[in-house]
Amino acid sequence: MDDKIYEYVKRIGFSQCDSRKTLTLPSLVDDFQDCSTFQSEDLGVGYDFLEENDYLWVINYWEIDIEALPKLCDRVAVGTFPHGFKVFFGYRNFYLKDEKGNMAVKANSMWTLINRTTGKPDRIPKYISDVYVLKEKLPMTYGNRKVELSKDKVYTETNATEVTIRNLHLDSNGHVNNAQYIKLAMDALPETFKIKRLRIEYRMQALL
Repeated sequence: MDDKIYEYVKRIGFSQCDSRKTLTLPSLVDDFQDCSTFQSEDLGVGYDFLEENDYLWVINYWEIDIEALPKLCDRVAVGTFPHGFKVFFGYRNFYLKDEKGNMAVKANSMWTLINRTTGKPDRIPKYISDVYVLKEKLPMTYGNRKVELSKDKVYTETNATEVTIRNLHLDSNGHVNNAQYIKLAMDALPETFKIKRLRIEYRMQALL
């Protein structure tokens, strides 16, 4: 493994699968999020460090290209690395490889460093950015992080329902975790709906 990349190997569990015994997209994003958390913790700039320094990372954007999703009990490798920092933004790639080493999923993400006291973005301190080794971006589709609805299609809210945010939706930062939004969105889709590319823009934090 490239020493610029953080990677861990796991098996796909029953609790991560849908009725077709396939890894769900929220579970995929959970694995990606865990991977970046593990890297930051191992580098000494994890959750406790950020809390002590009055910071937290908030995600702004996901784009995910899906070649194939693994099945129940498949062995996979989950990897991540940052590919850039700019003012208060951090840019990070993720991937999921199958047991043969084939790239099954590629993802790009954008994060903002937030000051916990002010609730506003803070310039990323050098003592945080310097612990990460940057790597060239993965070859994948990179779109505009502002997600625009297509004018060529008609969108309806037939299957959408109002959601009351409860404690079960929240993470340790007190807001809805990014994978939870995907669960809520997919609940409005037919189960047979096949997703090959996913783009998500987070515009506002949902709270209890």
